[in-house]
Amino acid sequence: MAKARTLFLCSDCGGTSAKWEGRCPHCGAWNTLQETRESPAGSSGHRYAPLAASTPVRRLSDIEAREQARNPTGIEEFDRVLGGGLVAGAVVLIGGDPGIGKSTLLLQALASLSERGPVLYVTGEESSEQVALRAQRLGVSGDGVDLLAEIRLEQITQALVERRPGVAVIDSIQTLYSGELTAAPGSVSQVRECAAQLTRIAKQTGVTLILIGHVTKDGALAGPRVLEHIVDTVLYFEGDTHSSFRLVRAIKNRFGAVNELGVFAMTDRGLRGVSNPSALFLAGHSREVAGSCVMATQEGTRPLLVEVQALVDTAHVPNPRRLSVGLESSRLAMLLAVLHRHAGIATYDQDVFVNAVGGVRIMEPAADLAVALAILSSMRDRPLPAGLLAFGEIGLAGEIRPAPRGQERLREAAKLGFGLAVVPRANLPRQPIEGLRIQAVDRVEDVLGVLS
Repeated sequence: MAKARTLFLCSDCGGTSAKWEGRCPHCGAWNTLQETRESPAGSSGHRYAPLAASTPVRRLSDIEAREQARNPTGIEEFDRVLGGGLVAGAVVLIGGDPGIGKSTLLLQALASLSERGPVLYVTGEESSEQVALRAQRLGVSGDGVDLLAEIRLEQITQALVERRPGVAVIDSIQTLYSGELTAAPGSVSQVRECAAQLTRIAKQTGVTLILIGHVTKDGALAGPRVLEHIVDTVLYFEGDTHSSFRLVRAIKNRFGAVNELGVFAMTDRGLRGVSNPSALFLAGHSREVAGSCVMATQEGTRPLLVEVQALVDTAHVPNPRRLSVGLESSRLAMLLAVLHRHAGIATYDQDVFVNAVGGVRIMEPAADLAVALAILSSMRDRPLPAGLLAFGEIGLAGEIRPAPRGQERLREAAKLGFGLAVVPRANLPRQPIEGLRIQAVDRVEDVLGVLS
């Protein structure tokens, strides 16, 4: 009888190696190889069954493309992130820090979905009584929600095939194990095998699966990166667990836009969508303060106004600190170099701290202009004009580059009462926007005139 073979699997890329090495030979990551055992080819038990009968090769132009039907979850912000709702047969992976609200959000969504069809909640981390207590605390009716407390993959797949729920939640994928493997639950091989089997069941039966995943201390989903490639949609919970606000961002979505953002507020009755998220990211000041600038960012299809704050102070150490929260640290160092080279603003003896209010993360380069204005305002200790908004990318040559979808950003600013916008010249609207005066800039030197 063939024996199980020991392999070492990379938790980042999913590559295998015959022996342990400090560095993965496939992706170059350090200390990511984990020991696992490969089942022999002749072992008993279920193996991968063919997904469907053999299909002939067809020409792409002969295939009729149909729009995917959406199943709304009843939570508007969650539907926005998903691209309009859940799709039959889709597999959604959602991750986040412990206690941030993943199980709470999905229990609320299942309660709403149960009014239109059968749903199933599979819990591997909590007992049935614990889930029932959470539902009672949230005021969620569990009349139409079926509950299964199980961690064995074979039992879960049998329940999915027999009951055929419209939507099923697996809480969580790291707790499941397959009897075909000798590895412990949560190991790389178990997570990969269970995710692959559940995905095949979803595609065969048309059940929409939502998998809850653990995250590492770095904020990435635990387990092999191949897990993100298997599923159709990857969602991340963002935000501080000590704050009452939660952000859900789509990192991957085969049925909708990526980088879409949903904003929620945690209440005693669960998560509630925030109808006007721009107000959340704008800090209220009793008077005008230096080092603060509002920018218009684009999160998926939604324009958001976010306040960017900067603090420039004399450094008391030989190496001044450069710290940014919610923005890219590398771009901060680049912006300071551009300001010195093209605008004569020297910060080599200053500590520079930059923060995006509200716990939101801004990854687009259109934040450069607002960050530069906030830094200049803090250095000169002079507040920016009231009602000012800015966006635009700053290049290494000192030019101000346009931002995509500038018209929508400006309309959002005018709707919230802003009266002055500093934008790249290429983002000037063809038609004037009522109540909004627009000042165009071409180079970083022109930004100095805003404070004059």
